[in-house]
Amino acid sequence: MADIFDVIADGTRRDILQLLRERASAGERGTSVSHIVTELGVSQPTVSKHLKVLREAELVTVREEGQHRYYSLSPAPLDAVDDWLVPFLDEDLLPAPAGPSTLPEPAVAAADLVGRAAASAKHAWDTAFKRFPGR
Repeated sequence: MADIFDVIADGTRRDILQLLRERASAGERGTSVSHIVTELGVSQPTVSKHLKVLREAELVTVREEGQHRYYSLSPAPLDAVDDWLVPFLDEDLLPAPAGPSTLPEPAVAAADLVGRAAASAKHAWDTAFKRFPGR
């Protein structure tokens, strides 16, 4: 299997993943190749080439209905990216914000805490939700 970072390094593949994520969020059970071609304005052979790489990396699944193929996001391999990236979000490693804050320090700390809690909850929800088949 290709290194996940090599797979997502390509902008077209990231665009495809983003489109599939947005469509899944809208309740779609898959996206056709022709829809991806239309939305991204990329040729069908190019889209097919990138979908093959995404399938091999297990970032997408495909469902066949007759002559049509419908692709869905399978984000589990992105956990490796998340695991690698999260340590870099350590508050001590991040640069200080540019310019003075317009909020009092307790409000800044509270906003930071709420933001981190929301991100953590979203990650936990996404991780738990993807364990259910059929999604």
